[in-house]
Amino acid sequence: MENKLNQLVESLSDLKEMMDVIGDKVEKIEKRLDRLGKVDSIEHRVTSNQIDITDIKEALERMEEMQSAKIEHFLKEVVKDLDEKNTHEFKNLHKRLDSHLVKLGRVEEEMLMIKEEKG
Repeated sequence: MENKLNQLVESLSDLKEMMDVIGDKVEKIEKRLDRLGKVDSIEHRVTSNQIDITDIKEALERMEEMQSAKIEHFLKEVVKDLDEKNTHEFKNLHKRLDSHLVKLGRVEEEMLMIKEEKG
């Protein structure tokens, strides 16, 4: 009977050691799961942030396109206004030059008439 009791104690001792080993393995598995959970969380945040960054990038590109269109329209208007202004100024210059040429023509004509009278 004592022999059986010793075997039982040994079996219980072996069982305790096995439970300790299983407990250690469970702890290691829990630590790994915690790390995996953190990795999953980080991956999720990175994925979410990438989506956010992509959305932000697209919004900025749309804003840039709109701004470019506005600038292009503004520049076209400025060029059109300058063209109209220059056209008007050139017309005025041509009129003034024409009037001066007419005056010069008259003076030249008068000079020729004076030469004919004297000559």
